[in-house]
Amino acid sequence: MTVDLAAERRQLRSVLRDRRRALPAATRIAAAEQLATRLLAMPFAPTHGYVAGYWAMDAEIALHAWQLKLPRDCVYCLPVLGDDERLRFAPWRPGDALVSNRFGIPEPDVSPSSLLEPSHLAMAVMPLVGFDAAGQRLGMGGGWYDRTFAFRQERPAPPYLVGAAFDVQQVDALTGAAWDVAVDAVCTETTFIDCRKVPA
Repeated sequence: MTVDLAAERRQLRSVLRDRRRALPAATRIAAAEQLATRLLAMPFAPTHGYVAGYWAMDAEIALHAWQLKLPRDCVYCLPVLGDDERLRFAPWRPGDALVSNRFGIPEPDVSPSSLLEPSHLAMAVMPLVGFDAAGQRLGMGGGWYDRTFAFRQERPAPPYLVGAAFDVQQVDALTGAAWDVAVDAVCTETTFIDCRKVPA
């Protein structure tokens, strides 16, 4: 990635994070409910297996409504940071123990032996900072999801990868990097973009 592109992405992240922070609490709560409906209605929404979400921080769109409405045979998981700069996943239900990771984000307090490899998931929903109509995504810039799901460059889903965001985080166009792992869909409170059907 060139210096200019990296600087452009940093600036865009700042603008888009401010946009979502500016949303009133009532709007964010309603959006989370609408997002849950869209996630459950996706053509490849799992009916069983492990599905990963995230702990919403910094005014990210929340997944609690989706978690509570998941099919009975789906097991909700949260990501856990690994020393190898990749994510593993642990089943989590409200009330289960949590600890804060190095970024201050809560994650399940479980032993490493209890963690799931990303390839064991049926689907993972990841937070976005920005996205465009073609499904190109902009994350926080740490590369955690790209490293974790790099194997998806070589093999098809599952796990299906879905980006979640508010409508206000959509931009006209984003330039991807070679290491970016493509998502299968992007969901907002009003939109479902099936990226598998978007022409390259």
